[in-house]
Amino acid sequence: MNFKVKALVAGVALGFSTAGMAAEPIKIGVSGPFTGGSAPMGVSMRDGVRLAVNEINAKGGVLGRKIELVERDDEAKNERGVQVAQELINKEHVVATVGYINTGVALASQRFYQQARIPVMNNVATGSIVTKQFASQPENYIFRNSANDTIQSAMIVEEAVARRGFKKPAILADSTNYGQLGREDLEKTLAKKGVKPVAVEKYNIGDVDMTAQLLRAKQAGADVVLTYGIGPELAQIANGMQKLGWKVPIVGSWTLAMANFIDNAGKNGDGTRMPQTFIQNPDTPKRKAFIDAYVKAYNPPGGRMPSAVSAAQGYDSVYLLAAAIQQAGSTEGPKIAAALENLKSPVEGVVTTYNKPYTHTDHEAINFDNTKFGEVKDGHVVQAK
Repeated sequence: MNFKVKALVAGVALGFSTAGMAAEPIKIGVSGPFTGGSAPMGVSMRDGVRLAVNEINAKGGVLGRKIELVERDDEAKNERGVQVAQELINKEHVVATVGYINTGVALASQRFYQQARIPVMNNVATGSIVTKQFASQPENYIFRNSANDTIQSAMIVEEAVARRGFKKPAILADSTNYGQLGREDLEKTLAKKGVKPVAVEKYNIGDVDMTAQLLRAKQAGADVVLTYGIGPELAQIANGMQKLGWKVPIVGSWTLAMANFIDNAGKNGDGTRMPQTFIQNPDTPKRKAFIDAYVKAYNPPGGRMPSAVSAAQGYDSVYLLAAAIQQAGSTEGPKIAAALENLKSPVEGVVTTYNKPYTHTDHEAINFDNTKFGEVKDGHVVQAK
C-alpha cells in the first residue's frame, strides 16, 4: 500500500471515528426519590425532565447530539444520594445532574459534583443554604430553579401576618433538614415583624397522629398554623384539626400542593395556602402544551399532576442546562457553569421566561416576581385571590 492510499485510508478511518464521537449522547443524571413518601415530587420531577428531553431530542438534540438521561432513585436518603452522586460521576460520566427533592440529600451529595467540577441543577430542593454551600469557593457548581426557603418563609409570613392580620402563629415542622431549616427561616422572618410564635412543634416522617402537637398549639391560642414538611404527614395536621374541632387557617410551604396532602386531607385541606412557582392552569400556550403533553404521556389520576411544581421545574431545568451547553459549545463542566452564569438568550420555560437567571454570585433563578400563592379548592390547587 503506497503512502497516498495509506493516508486516504487513515483519513476515512478518522472521519468515521470523529462521526462516531459526535454522535455520542450527552449524559445527564437525574437524582430524586422515586419511591417512598417524597415520591410524588420525585416522580413528577423526573417525568417533567423526560418531557423536556424528548422535545429537545426530537429537534435534533444539543450540539448535534441527543441527550441521554441516567436516572437513579435516591430514596430521599442522604447515604443513598451520596452513592448515586458517585455512581453518576465516576461510572456514568454525566456532564450535569438535575434533581434533588430533599434538602438533606442535596447537601450530602452535591459536594461530589463540586469536587468534580460538574454542574448540578437543583430543581425542587429549597433549603436556603443549598446554593450557598460552596459560594465562598472561586467556582460554584450548584444552581437552582426552585423557590428557596428565604423566599417562601417571607411569603408565608407576609400572607399570614401582614396581609391577613394573624398575630399568634403556631409552627408545625417535620424533623427533616427541610422542615427544620424552613422552621428556622420562618422564626427569623416572624421576628423581623416583631412576632413570636405561640407554639413551635416538631413531628417525624411516618407520624399518623398530630393530636399532642395540635392541642399544645390550640391551647396556646394560635390563630393560624404555619407548616414546613415534605410528606403525606401534612394531611394529618388538617385532619387532626378537624377532629379537635379547631378551625384556623393553614399556610405553609409549597409542598401543601402535593396530591398526597390534597387527597388525604380531603375537604379538611380546602383553603390551605402555599407559595407556588407553577399551578396546573393552561393560562399560556407554553403551559397548555406542557400540561397536555404531561397528561397524555403519564395519564395521572383525574388529570392532575402529583406535584405540578416539581414537574414544571424539572422540565425547565433541562432547558436551562441545554441552553448553557449550546452556548458553551461544550460539555465540559466549567464551561457549562460559566455559560449558566451568563446566558445570552432568554430561555422560555413553563414557570417563567428566564432572562439572565444566574450570575457568578447568584445561582438562584426563582425570585418573588415568579412565585405566587396557591390555594387548595375542591381537590385542586388554584391561584389564591
